[in-house]
Amino acid sequence: MRILPGRQRWCCCSCCRLPLLWVTLAVCTTIGVTVQLLGISLLKRLSSAPPLLPPLPAPGPSAGPAGVGEEEPGGSLLSCRPRQHLVFLKTHKTASSTLVNILHRFGDSRSLHFALPAGYQFNYPKLFQARRVKGWHPEGPPFDILCHHMRFNLLEVQKVMPTDSFYFSIVRDPASLAESAFSYYRGVVPAFRRAHSLSEFLASPQNFYRPGERGSHYARNLLWFDFGLDPPASPGLAAIHAALLGLDRIFHLVLLTEYMDESLVLLRDALCWSFRDVVAFQHNLRSPEAVHQLGPTDAAQLRAWNHLDWHLYTHFNRTFWARVKSFGTARMAGEMAVLRKQRAEFTRRCVQGGGPLEPGHIADERIRPFQFGQVPILGYALQPSLASGLQVVCQQMVTPELQYKDLLDAKQFPRQYKRSDLRQGGEAAHNSSWQKPSD
Repeated sequence: MRILPGRQRWCCCSCCRLPLLWVTLAVCTTIGVTVQLLGISLLKRLSSAPPLLPPLPAPGPSAGPAGVGEEEPGGSLLSCRPRQHLVFLKTHKTASSTLVNILHRFGDSRSLHFALPAGYQFNYPKLFQARRVKGWHPEGPPFDILCHHMRFNLLEVQKVMPTDSFYFSIVRDPASLAESAFSYYRGVVPAFRRAHSLSEFLASPQNFYRPGERGSHYARNLLWFDFGLDPPASPGLAAIHAALLGLDRIFHLVLLTEYMDESLVLLRDALCWSFRDVVAFQHNLRSPEAVHQLGPTDAAQLRAWNHLDWHLYTHFNRTFWARVKSFGTARMAGEMAVLRKQRAEFTRRCVQGGGPLEPGHIADERIRPFQFGQVPILGYALQPSLASGLQVVCQQMVTPELQYKDLLDAKQFPRQYKRSDLRQGGEAAHNSSWQKPSD
């Protein structure tokens, strides 16, 4: 290596130092700005991406019917306009049938138009398609309420529903959800049918589960599937988090099965409904003897097996409790007390036996739940000799999902229905397919 004499070396360095300094500064500045821009871009994508739906207007002043101006407990009046354009993603085995009963009653009493499937599901397990909605036309008016089983598909849903629709759903701990799915679908899902018990399935689920097999979606990550999501193509958490952030941009509220009363209070507030609108009895409820009590090890194994559902559940668990905190702890406690008091009063006045009954104790087939699977599904028997006004309300509250859907169908499409169809509660249609609607 050649070394210059001292003075010559100094002169060369002094001549080059200034341009070199500017070059270095320019490079560093460019790198810094680039990193900053990338950082801002990434942050925006992850935390403040624009919603896929237009923002909902704040509830405005009340006007007209539909419960507006209704007096609430404590003497206050509803001071906003109840939302009537609703998209409910009815997930499986999450107590979603209870919420569907609420929506059925709300829409029925106000003569709203439901987006109804030809049967009881929108061609599930395929993705939702607008053309599967009875009476839909690309240039026709939108519907008011969409609430029956589907695999979520936003672009197709938007063809059916108004732009100001409120989107909500409900999720459940994957451990208890999977236990319920195993119990309910065991006779028809091959992955479950191959195992002699839930414990055997848990010991080595990969020995029983075959991806792509008919009904396999019921056996693993059922919530993830219902939300219209595919398994991530690449390993790691980035794709999972991106999918969950995408759901945040669509759904205005996601409820928790384990905290139904808190969920109903939040839903009532978000929709500007009355307490009476959200008071409900539990629907599609299993007999307690049929519920397998999970130990900590079994629960952990089920969450690990359904790891995508676990990520989805924990994400919406966090958003739920953030919403409760914003709502106010004291206010939540007060409104839950009102809700429970009203439910107890309706139970006392409407229901025989003070609660759900085995199907054999329900003589009226119009309100007897459809029985599917190997465990009894409970329902309700009405008190005799109810006053006419109370009879209507109580009948609506205890009518199971299938029979109520048939009633709505007959109301919207009267020429297509016979009286015998309504009496059967759709059982003939259900017996032709094993893919039954479920909680």
